[in-house]
Amino acid sequence: MTRWDPDTRDRLQQAAMALFFERGFEAVTVAEIAERAGLTKRTFFRHFTDKRDVVFARAQALEDTVVLTLTATPAEVAPLRAVTAALTRGAALFTEYRQFAGAVRELVASSAELRERDLLKTASLAAALSRTLQGRGVEAQQAELTARTGTTIFTSAYDRWIDRGGEPEFADVVQECLDDLRAAVGAD
Repeated sequence: MTRWDPDTRDRLQQAAMALFFERGFEAVTVAEIAERAGLTKRTFFRHFTDKRDVVFARAQALEDTVVLTLTATPAEVAPLRAVTAALTRGAALFTEYRQFAGAVRELVASSAELRERDLLKTASLAAALSRTLQGRGVEAQQAELTARTGTTIFTSAYDRWIDRGGEPEFADVVQECLDDLRAAVGAD
């Protein structure tokens, strides 16, 4: 196969994740990823800026989907409800990989570099949510609080969903987390 094959990015990602799961994130080099995929380091860097980007390859698509969904949500929907619905919709991008979700979570937890990148991606998502909420007319401080609360609910739901083996559906686990938040603050 040539470097221009349409599945090059997927091949690199599959090779990298297999190596990460086998040997750990820090023990794997870009050259080894490229070799496993039957490609060159140069080709790797055409598709990813570094090996951390392989682990978070869907993060930008998640953010884009969430922002588009939130933007299209009717204005009468309460901000937190709109944010959690948008995040749930975005989660559809990774639910097809539910059998690997636990392993990816463990991989991220095992590496300071990956934990840092995870925090940066979450902060980027919260900032995008806040900007979008403000564009919908939500006051800046409320938008920030809602965005951060939404990403916390999303993270909690994701962890619960993984712990339960990807069952029930992710949307149901998000709703459960929302219900837990309401109970914690004494809301009906």
